[in-house]
Amino acid sequence: MTHLVPLAKEVDENKVTPGVLGFIVFAVMALAVWGLMKSMNRQLGRVDFKETPDPDAGKQADAEPQKS
Repeated sequence: MTHLVPLAKEVDENKVTPGVLGFIVFAVMALAVWGLMKSMNRQLGRVDFKETPDPDAGKQADAEPQKS
């Protein structure tokens, strides 16, 4: 145990580091984001969106005079 005392004196007490807990929290958040993105891509792949034609678009095209 006495051989660890010089190592402890070398550590700057004013320096703040996230340590192992910070890494674990970051890794869990990264895995959660990855899982959510994978789920979102799967859900968006199931969407079958077919737009119906606008009925007013045909009326506007007929009302405008054609220029030749």
